[in-house]
Amino acid sequence: MPRFPLSERWYRWSAAHVAGIDRTLAGVLAVMCGVLAVTSGEGWVGLIVSLGMTVPLAWRRTRVAAAGFTVAGFSVLHLIVVPHTMLPSVIAVPIAVYALAAYGPRWASGWGLALALLGAIGAGVQYLGGESATWQAMAFLMAFLIVFVIAVWAFGDLRRVRNQELEGLTERARLLELERAQEAEIAAINERTRIAREMHDIVAHSLTVVIAQADGGRYGAKADPDAAIAALETIAETGRQALTDMRALLSVLREDRPRETRATPQVADIADLVADLRGGGLEVNLRIEGEPRELSTGAGLTAYRIVQESLTNVLKHAGPAARVVVTERWTDTGLELGVVDDGRGAAGALVPSTGGGQGVLGMRERAELYGGRFEAGPVVGGGYQVRAGLPYAREV
Repeated sequence: MPRFPLSERWYRWSAAHVAGIDRTLAGVLAVMCGVLAVTSGEGWVGLIVSLGMTVPLAWRRTRVAAAGFTVAGFSVLHLIVVPHTMLPSVIAVPIAVYALAAYGPRWASGWGLALALLGAIGAGVQYLGGESATWQAMAFLMAFLIVFVIAVWAFGDLRRVRNQELEGLTERARLLELERAQEAEIAAINERTRIAREMHDIVAHSLTVVIAQADGGRYGAKADPDAAIAALETIAETGRQALTDMRALLSVLREDRPRETRATPQVADIADLVADLRGGGLEVNLRIEGEPRELSTGAGLTAYRIVQESLTNVLKHAGPAARVVVTERWTDTGLELGVVDDGRGAAGALVPSTGGGQGVLGMRERAELYGGRFEAGPVVGGGYQVRAGLPYAREV
């Protein structure tokens, strides 16, 4: 447990036991002042006045205005019904003034100060003036009482300021905690979205390649057994690669195992992707224009996924007999990607075309996330094209 200074421990303890401290203080003062009032010769009148001035202090921080003005009322009664003796219960007046300044509303604090000043002047004239007092002594006495009351009120007002600062800090800490929780929730949503995108890319691409190779191997098994064997090898390799990618992706959800550190696909891996699909029977060519430059890790992965998703869609909707051209154009401002097919072989599509779906939406979101642009649509005369641009200097 952390060790706090004694003053801090006292503050924390007193803040947690406000009612008990105030009632104990009020009870002690009531008993002492009541006994002194009775023994001073003022009898029941003095006792009632003393109790009326001290008992309300039990609520000086919970019912501030009511307690303070009750003390003020009995103080005025003290001047009227006990004109010759200053009871010890007048100690309740500065306590009430402090409480009004520290814990009460502004209007109660101001009125409490005004009444205390008037009471101090009245008490000084009635109890401490006397016929033998000179005007210099009276002036000094009045000045002392006024300064004393103002000082007590000022200390209470400083306590009010400190309380407000503590309340402000507490509220700020609460808002920061809420903001931190919201940021964590947003981060979790973003992570789930990223995992969903990666899952879609991995599963859709791998299954599409597997289906295409399985169909090709089935059709060509009788005429060319070697082609069937090559198709099975491609299926096995694609499956192993998909399994590795899935393990790396899902490792972020496991807290009891270290995360996979396999290299993230980048733009340079597009050539291998094209080669794999070309080996599977898809007629695809890669064109690189300009001098390759460095992209951020996220932008490089985005470029790879866009090409991968586009080629997967070609296999799905244009069929393995389609011709595809993948273009990498390295300009002064960024990387321009293009994937265009001629639409031939659509009759052999693996799935019916739906005019765009989650894959196209995911590619657009990926590109826009890194400050890029994305366009996709049919080509006049047949076929489909995907265009994307990713800037160099954008880091997220």
